[in-house]
Amino acid sequence: MTRETETDPAAASGQAAEWCHDHTGKGYDYDESLALIGSFHGYPAPGLVVGVKMVSLAMDLLPKNILFDAICETSSCLPDAVQVLTLCTIGNSWLKVMDLRKYAVTLYDKRSGDGVRVFLDPEKLRPWPEYYCWFYKLRPKKEQDSEKLHREIRSAGASVLSSAKVRVLPDHLVKKSKGRIATCPECGEAFPARDGAFCRGCRGDSPYLDLPGNPAKELRIKTVPLEQAEGKRVIHDMTRIVPGREKGPAFTQGQTITAGDICRLQAMGRNSLYVEDPENVAEGWVHENEAAEAFAVAMSGEGVGFTGRAVEGKITMTATGDGLLEVDAARLEAFNGIDGVMCAARKRHAVVRKGDPLAGTRAIPLYLEQPVFSRAMAVLAQGPLFRVLALRRAKVGILVTGTEVFRGDIQDAFIPIIRSKVAPYGCEVVAEAVVPDDRGAIRDAVEKMIGQGIDLLVTTAGLSVDPDDVTRQGMTDAGCTDIVYGAPILPGAMTLIGRIGEVQVIGVPACGLYFPTTSFDLLLPRLLAGQALCRDDLAAYGHGGFCLGCKTCMFPQCAFGR
Repeated sequence: MTRETETDPAAASGQAAEWCHDHTGKGYDYDESLALIGSFHGYPAPGLVVGVKMVSLAMDLLPKNILFDAICETSSCLPDAVQVLTLCTIGNSWLKVMDLRKYAVTLYDKRSGDGVRVFLDPEKLRPWPEYYCWFYKLRPKKEQDSEKLHREIRSAGASVLSSAKVRVLPDHLVKKSKGRIATCPECGEAFPARDGAFCRGCRGDSPYLDLPGNPAKELRIKTVPLEQAEGKRVIHDMTRIVPGREKGPAFTQGQTITAGDICRLQAMGRNSLYVEDPENVAEGWVHENEAAEAFAVAMSGEGVGFTGRAVEGKITMTATGDGLLEVDAARLEAFNGIDGVMCAARKRHAVVRKGDPLAGTRAIPLYLEQPVFSRAMAVLAQGPLFRVLALRRAKVGILVTGTEVFRGDIQDAFIPIIRSKVAPYGCEVVAEAVVPDDRGAIRDAVEKMIGQGIDLLVTTAGLSVDPDDVTRQGMTDAGCTDIVYGAPILPGAMTLIGRIGEVQVIGVPACGLYFPTTSFDLLLPRLLAGQALCRDDLAAYGHGGFCLGCKTCMFPQCAFGR
């Protein structure tokens, strides 16, 4: 919308009769403002009384005759102040509510993003005890002195407000389209296709217990006493457990019960059975085995498979080849947030072998309601949860930096350590070099190794804060980009990640000479899987990246890095 006029600056001081004004410049005294607020908001809430003053000040501080949009940092009261005084509304998308839980409003040029942020300043509130008490909710609402609060708000005026020039992020200057519209297969209503296979309501975000027209369908399954089960076909697998010795399906779905089975079932503690019957009604429900098999198909990506049908309502996914397990943890959590379904998986970034079990999934009840099944499948429709990424057999160059090692004062121990760590992955060390702590020497050695055909460069030492340590600078001179230096991993905090063209680079700090397991052991498989690691990837290791330094190292059969 356009800022058309500018009011008397005295209004900003709170001394003039005018309390606020709208975008056309029309002014309202305090009582008129209360009436205006009441007609829009329902009652003259103190937060809105302050809010119209904040919006008026923001308009005063903007250049004249510009098109502006608004951002409110709270969903309480303040958005109504913007809507009552300007043309910016939630409906026309000129007002954006970003609920940061802060009492602040920004008006900004919708083209350049330059604007003014106005907020209620706590320090300036201190001379106004009732005002301060209200803002910090120091007393229950019924104990507040409403008349005194309004007197203080009116007397304080704009003196309790502060402002600052801001520039809004470019992403907020672009009006986003809903994109293609689809019809939800569950409820039959229209929704933005970018939300997935089903609308958000049918995926579990609906605020309603049940929508009219979608009543829960009744499930009717025949139950018979055990003594009447002979000749009947059971409708699910039944588990037999012998403590410490055996656990598995003693009877499977569709199996016909014989006279000889009765005693076995009694020994298993069964007194009655669910059986197939023409009168069974399961329309609108999904059997546990059918659900598990559908989940497994949707969850399995490259390098992941499963064999056979679900057993006891569960199906296990396995690796179809050696590699690095990748897990979409956010969507796995979303799937498990749906009542009635589950999936448990190994920790991501584990190195797995062909045939290793990776994850198991099932429906919790014997039959799952169709809407619940649909919500679960909607989460999975965005792509597989699990992938096993093949690890390449890298051509490795090992660069040891350190003048003391180059001169022979100290015998190098890094090269055999790195060799022992890359060998299990089938990598070949094609180049080795020891250079002094000299940027030029480091650069020249890197360039030579690249010429020898390496695709993974491992640099060692020279990564601390000592003035002699210039490995990072030498790597930069050699053309290393996308450098991430430092990781929340102990041992290995001074790790370096980067690349020189297509050559991956990892810097191993000196702690690798002492500790048997460091950040290098966590990150090497990910590099061999072709992953380009960034700061966020390393930051995630803060939870689990603390090695306990056990006397006998059991890695990777431990929690380090997991």
